Amino acid sequence: MSTNIPYGPLMIDVEGLSLTEADKRRLQHPLVGGVILFSRNYKDPVQLSALTQEIADLRHPPLPITVDHEGGRVQRFREGFTRLPAMRVLGELFAQDPIAAEDAAEAVGLVLASELRAHGVDFSFTPVLDLDWGRSGVIGDRSFSKDPQIVARLAAALIRGLSKGGMGSCGKHFPGHGWVEADSHVAIPVDERTMAEIEIDMQPYHELSLDAVMPAHVIYPVLDERPAGFSPRWLEKLRLECQFDGIIFSDDLSMEGASVAGTIVDRANAAWDAGCDVLLVCNKPDFVDELLAQWQPVAQPKRAARIPNLLGQPGLGQAHPLTRAQLEAHADYQAALKRIQAL
Repeated sequence: MSTNIPYGPLMIDVEGLSLTEADKRRLQHPLVGGVILFSRNYKDPVQLSALTQEIADLRHPPLPITVDHEGGRVQRFREGFTRLPAMRVLGELFAQDPIAAEDAAEAVGLVLASELRAHGVDFSFTPVLDLDWGRSGVIGDRSFSKDPQIVARLAAALIRGLSKGGMGSCGKHFPGHGWVEADSHVAIPVDERTMAEIEIDMQPYHELSLDAVMPAHVIYPVLDERPAGFSPRWLEKLRLECQFDGIIFSDDLSMEGASVAGTIVDRANAAWDAGCDVLLVCNKPDFVDELLAQWQPVAQPKRAARIPNLLGQPGLGQAHPLTRAQLEAHADYQAALKRIQAL
């Protein structure tokens, strides 16, 4: 039976292919407001649907269920899902035929969103808006292009496809992760550029209508000695200069790039005080348990009110979510799939 609990600011992961008793305990805690899935949570489409239904049945309203499902190297569900291209493929196509590239980007967004929605997943952390400066291995072909205008145009097309498929968008990693060589998963990157140089990376955030943004675990000393996700100055810049009023996610607080803030409770306080609405804590159940036992953030109703916007919609103009069989029979999905297969 579901439990009526308001949305909290933590987004956490689960152990495996179905919920353990420890998973259920954590997900029913009032500090938790969402779930992120990984490859270890996926066997096949039937199992995924069962897992997302199990999560949905725990609470009312249901917890938003999210995943990193960009395409290319970062696609958590593969067998039984369409293999989506790396975003660089779309950028290369843009150099030959901009209209065809935008059409393909919209098709990718539609297929990405509608397939996930057919299996109970609400939201994917995409698109990547980082510029490909040719320096970052962790970004690399996840980026559309080095040109911010191309990134903005292709991201806008992909977002249109996501919306048609019933899903919102998340731009990452603000203000830009493409210049630094270090990987914030295992290091603490520092971007020593001037503000004028960093502003080039920020251009897509000025131009796009995004539902969510994820700041980078990167330090930009020109404005603050703290990583962007722990910096009130950078997040205020996002809110005011980019006129962004959607959800701000912290990047994973378990990553090495977050370690500068201290313990997991210190990291949560730093991200929360900086202005992040939802804090990701992944692959460290002991960190989650520590937060659930010790962290006591001051309630912020305005922030909590943003979280339901992560919940997916039926998509493709339908009043109710499509099953996978119904999706595969839909003409718009079939056309988008053909467009992707032609890349």
